[in-house]
Amino acid sequence: MNVQDKIVVVTGGLSGLGAATVKLMSSLGASIAVFDLQLPKDSPTGDSDSQKYRYFKVDVSKTEQVAAAVQAVTAWSKETNKPIAAVVCCAGFLGPAKILSKNNSPLALETFKKVVDISLTGTVDVIRQILPHMSTQPADTNGSRGVIITVSSAAAFDGQEGQVSYSAAKGAIAAMTLPLARDLSRWGIRAVCIAPGMFDTGMVEGMPEKARESLNKTLEFPARAGRPEEFACMVRSVVENVMLNGTVIRLDGAARMPSRL
Repeated sequence: MNVQDKIVVVTGGLSGLGAATVKLMSSLGASIAVFDLQLPKDSPTGDSDSQKYRYFKVDVSKTEQVAAAVQAVTAWSKETNKPIAAVVCCAGFLGPAKILSKNNSPLALETFKKVVDISLTGTVDVIRQILPHMSTQPADTNGSRGVIITVSSAAAFDGQEGQVSYSAAKGAIAAMTLPLARDLSRWGIRAVCIAPGMFDTGMVEGMPEKARESLNKTLEFPARAGRPEEFACMVRSVVENVMLNGTVIRLDGAARMPSRL
């Protein structure tokens, strides 16, 4: 699918993988709807006259905020006669904590719920609320009405110590990819999941240097963290290649996470 003169929705679009996706999709001629916890500093209200970007302050774990943003995006789509070509769900939360701490305290249920609410439930909520609009859009020459791109993680497969919550959420995102694609096939809407390994984003930058050095030793080729623009290139490939559907793509340079750092 060509994104020229179409809308791409990106959650978590102001930083990391999401920001790189916004930049690349925009360069390809797409108009971008960005959902994030904050508005960009140069757009204090999020109400822009530009037909290129619209920003929405959204906590994806709050369904009423998701609903308001989706309503605004669908109205924008109708006003401009631009269909929604892709929804890229980058918003997530790490929330590291072991199921049982060194002092024999169990994982706080609120910690687990927060990770799941943002990373998993928030992803599903954005998708389910925007699909009724996408399903009624005119199809292109391939019969396509768009693509849903979710973001899992290498932690879904190689979860480390302290990643019970994160691995649970990201594992569920990976697992729902095929049934999501099957549910949506009758409308010509694809579903693809990208599972990144270690990438140079805010999550990795917050690691202690010792942990980063230990993690670097596990890398194969290239022997470095991924770059956000490389993730964005994969998003482009998924959007443009109609045969990519119902699958989880590991984007990790063959690295496999060790049990501990």
